[in-house]
Amino acid sequence: MDSGAHILVVDDDHEIRKLLGRYLAGQGFRVTMACDGREMEEKLATLRIDLMVLDLMLPDASGLDLCRAVRARSRLPIILLTAMKEDVDRIIGLEIGADDYLGKPFNPRELVARIRAVLRRVSEREPAPPAGQRFRFAGFTADRETRAVLAADGAPVPLTAAEFELLMAFLDRPGRMLSRDQLLDITQGREAGPFDRSIDVLVSRLRRKLGDSGAFQIFKTQRNGGYQLAVKVDVSETVG
Repeated sequence: MDSGAHILVVDDDHEIRKLLGRYLAGQGFRVTMACDGREMEEKLATLRIDLMVLDLMLPDASGLDLCRAVRARSRLPIILLTAMKEDVDRIIGLEIGADDYLGKPFNPRELVARIRAVLRRVSEREPAPPAGQRFRFAGFTADRETRAVLAADGAPVPLTAAEFELLMAFLDRPGRMLSRDQLLDITQGREAGPFDRSIDVLVSRLRRKLGDSGAFQIFKTQRNGGYQLAVKVDVSETVG
């Protein structure tokens, strides 16, 4: 549930902060504002924040650097606000662990929809049922309940929340070709825009972390189609 979730908005534009503060509060969220990186760190250190909306262009720091620093120590959900022309920065933002992005100018209703989609995914991290599932594939083991992925030698494979959700989408549908639109709907509850590359970025990150980059033996790509998990998957029940 996102009712009453505490949102931190970090943007140096006073008008945007005022607009978002009023709109998000009207949608039932608690809202805290920060105008730069220093104030952001102060708020994160003293308040319990459920999700951060972070502008890439701040007066005292790069939003990408701030996103990277927060992600290194926390799984706090992050949505980046970017100028429409900053496609490279958006891709980098996803690569360093942002959960989503939205280009400026934007409709506040779309931001609320994305906030709710991310919060919904985060809420699903909690192990609801007493029994879960464990997947074995290509030498890896993924546990849905603990959200842990281990390599064949037992070493943990660190995945962001978005990467883990995408992996689960494939593991639940082995051998099935999934389009980018299907994957976005399954993992984020939204449709792809005409230039949306977030799924491609996430698949690329998964390939790299699972040692599949260059070989493409785990994930197969179909031109203009989507992606397929092309290895055998064994599923077992785990009792918590």
